[in-house]
Amino acid sequence: MKLVIVTVVEEFHKEALRLFKEAKIESFSSSDIDGYKEAPSLLATSSWFPSIKGGSESHMFFSFTEEEQIERLFHLIAEFNTNLETNNPIRGVVLPIEKYI
Repeated sequence: MKLVIVTVVEEFHKEALRLFKEAKIESFSSSDIDGYKEAPSLLATSSWFPSIKGGSESHMFFSFTEEEQIERLFHLIAEFNTNLETNNPIRGVVLPIEKYI
């Protein structure tokens, strides 16, 4: 079992859900996050008001799943990313799980 984490900008939220379904990863969680490409100190000084967000609306998906589904998901993500016209590809990472209950 491994932990897969995928991040996407808001624009690709539905596509990420579709990729998880196609990879047959049926149990996963998601969270809304803010994505940043600039140094945090620049972002902190660019806004005087805390209600103004400096990041891009993004989503993080994660799942404890088997390597076979992860390989399928990464293949689908790579295929999706080859057709992008933006510099915000879907990103994924896999972490090994040493122990779980």
